[in-house]
Amino acid sequence: MPSLAFAHHIVDLVEDRKAEDILLLDLRPDNIIADFFIICTGNNDRHLRALTETVRQDVKEQFEKIPFTNEGTAENGWAVMDYGDVVVHFFSGEKRAYYALEALWDAASRVMLRIQ
Repeated sequence: MPSLAFAHHIVDLVEDRKAEDILLLDLRPDNIIADFFIICTGNNDRHLRALTETVRQDVKEQFEKIPFTNEGTAENGWAVMDYGDVVVHFFSGEKRAYYALEALWDAASRVMLRIQ
């Protein structure tokens, strides 16, 4: 499956689970880290945990893929799942504002999709 279709599938998953301010960034042609970043915000620890578990389980069932690495936890307000060509970041509102990850990649010119 092409990485863009895979990224859209994950965006649909987190949107169905009521993630907020979902952002899909296109990192191509640089492709230093991945083709796409997905950044989304959860309301609280429980919501972040549900988002990460939904993505992990669905991607494993649908695509037989597991993340190359997982970092962070819902309790810390930030978690990341690295699927190689697609990297998914889950933030609390406070941590997202603090790290301002989208600003690192000039989000304005790379945003493919934003759901608020």
